[in-house]
Amino acid sequence: MDGKIYEAIANVMKDVGIVGKNDKNDFDHYKYRGIDAVMNALNPAMVKNHVFVTPTVVDSSREERAGKNGTNMVYSILTVKYTFYTDDGSSVDCTVIGEAMDRSDKSTNKAMSAAFKYACFQTFCIPTEEMIDSETESLEVPAAKKKPTAPKKIEKTDEQKNAEMIANVNPLLVPNGTGMTPERIALLKQEQERTKVNDAMILSKAKVAKIEDMNELTYIAIMNKLARTDTK
Repeated sequence: MDGKIYEAIANVMKDVGIVGKNDKNDFDHYKYRGIDAVMNALNPAMVKNHVFVTPTVVDSSREERAGKNGTNMVYSILTVKYTFYTDDGSSVDCTVIGEAMDRSDKSTNKAMSAAFKYACFQTFCIPTEEMIDSETESLEVPAAKKKPTAPKKIEKTDEQKNAEMIANVNPLLVPNGTGMTPERIALLKQEQERTKVNDAMILSKAKVAKIEDMNELTYIAIMNKLARTDTK
């Protein structure tokens, strides 16, 4: 859609500062960039440039898993589409996956926060670390060699973890604007054959007359449900 949204998002990107790993998970002992930090950094820039966002949960699943200490953990996975608007009504969409576990009833809330955080990181390209000027780095070799030490374990950044997750996702299950291609239909037929779910059930769920008329997000939601269905 043409409009002011592209310029508005570019202006937000110019105004947003760095969001560092300033929060700490005391249970698992790691640092992370919290949703509050992301919102605090984005809110002034979005207000200034007349940008707001609305979420739509495309698909969701919940299950119970045993935690480290034997306690039950509620595990939630959400596929969420975020639509960023500006004041002329133009918009762009960003669809992401959020996952979270909780010991009580907060796993869905946490999954929403995770999805929104990564939607914002990727839409606005929010910087996460200070850039180091190459002039400040020394390329000289020390005169005396130090005793070798065991290499430190390098912690992967949130962006690297997210990139790996995306790389492992079947590209046919990622929205790309191509619609119901023959490859997507063939993959759906494979899952139908495995689960014995017939066309009538699929068409009823998708609310369309033909498989070819299904939109991408509905297709992905149905494929996610079929993936969690036992083989018949």
